[in-house]
Amino acid sequence: MIERRFTARLRDARLGAALALAASLALSACVAPVGPVEVTRFHAPDTTRLGRGTIRVEPAPGQADTLEFRTYAASVTRELTRLGYSEALPGAAPGQQVALLTLERQTFKPQRGRNPVSVGVGGGTGGYGSGVGMGIGIDLSGPPKDQVGTRVFVAIRDRAAPDTATALWEGRAMFTVRSDSPLAQAPLGSAKLAEALFKGFPGQSGETIQVK
Repeated sequence: MIERRFTARLRDARLGAALALAASLALSACVAPVGPVEVTRFHAPDTTRLGRGTIRVEPAPGQADTLEFRTYAASVTRELTRLGYSEALPGAAPGQQVALLTLERQTFKPQRGRNPVSVGVGGGTGGYGSGVGMGIGIDLSGPPKDQVGTRVFVAIRDRAAPDTATALWEGRAMFTVRSDSPLAQAPLGSAKLAEALFKGFPGQSGETIQVK
């Protein structure tokens, strides 16, 4: 009778530990750091005109000039001025160069890749309380959270050149975060993407990098 009670208590303790571990993992997933930003840049062979003169960030053809877009445009402008450009202010001359900005955002639900409950059986021999043990793993995280993917495209062109002229510099940056992450919101997300996009400006033409 005593041995049966001990076995039952041991089984309950194992189940409690499994539940506590699952809850801990679920909580840590909520605060996990965002993955790296994927960045690709292209530029003309002559980069001497980059990072100097006046520039203004404007919507690319087909891009709506929304409040969210303006938040991303402001982050891009801050990075360009940090690199040496002067911002062309509203009402003043439009600037020697123009940075055409495109913003794309998409919300999607990822697919769960594993069963919510898993059971493992292991055997043991010898020693007090030895025998067959059962381990139970329970996923308490619930349905996968929605994900938000954000991409920005920037093309720096000579203001005086025709629209069909080759850009002096082009770059894109993208990342995906959970919908409840602060980085899914425009103020923080735009700053992170803009900083990653212009890191090491002008960058290696044609190279894709991961910026943490």
